[in-house]
Amino acid sequence: MKIAVLITAYNRKQKTLECLNSLEKQQLPAGTILEIHLTDDASSDGTATAVKENFPYIKIYSGTGNLFWAGGMRYTWSKALATKANFYLLLNDDTILSNNAILVLLTHIQHFTTPTICIGSTVDVGTGKTSYGGSRLTSKRRWKSEMLEASPEFKQCDFGNANIMLVPAEIVEKIGILSDVYTHSLADYDYTLKAKKAGFNVVVAPGFLGSCVDDHGNNWKSKNTSLKERIQYLRSPKGLAYDEYLKFIKDHFPLSYPTAFLKLWLKTFFPFIWDVYKKRSVS
Repeated sequence: MKIAVLITAYNRKQKTLECLNSLEKQQLPAGTILEIHLTDDASSDGTATAVKENFPYIKIYSGTGNLFWAGGMRYTWSKALATKANFYLLLNDDTILSNNAILVLLTHIQHFTTPTICIGSTVDVGTGKTSYGGSRLTSKRRWKSEMLEASPEFKQCDFGNANIMLVPAEIVEKIGILSDVYTHSLADYDYTLKAKKAGFNVVVAPGFLGSCVDDHGNNWKSKNTSLKERIQYLRSPKGLAYDEYLKFIKDHFPLSYPTAFLKLWLKTFFPFIWDVYKKRSVS
């Protein structure tokens, strides 16, 4: 059995090396082969050189410097398709896997007769809380959800993060790889939602399968920034990704489109109002 591991990296050499070290320590079922594919998106910190020196067996591809996360993962995946792997493991390069992570994923993914995407939850060691994983929709028709906390058993979910995500080849054959609509974020949400719509399972594996710091922060600029800066953030792939976000909402939750449109502009033009709204909604 072959698993193609998919990674993209940009200017965080030490984290990338730690992630790859955790892959080397994996407890694997007999006969399982890991083939690691990594796209270095023109890093200036020597990431590609360090990976070649420490892990000469890894297949490394060069990006343009403008791939971002979704573009880099899509490029890596397109290269890995030629290997005809049985599974594709999407892995963030700032994620440190537990030694049994892949074993747990494989064990639980094979419980299902229907091809299943299996997501691994990660813990933010600084807070002890779940940082990334699977989420469940709390509304059937609108974009409302809650992240599932790690538990002793697998849980059905509706979409998830690709920090740790195992995808069977059968699903790839049916729905392809990450959509080219997305530059940085949302591609993993879109992919898992599409898989569910196509009749496949999406589940969260038991426990924490790795650690990763939640570095998303607030998804809006504070009132102390200029309007020009906030509009740039609205359009930025690593900001609010205006066009891509609205495309995502239109495709999956059309009833939420008017609300999503208003929220984007509220965050941009009146961030002080948004700050108050978020504080009240959390309390």
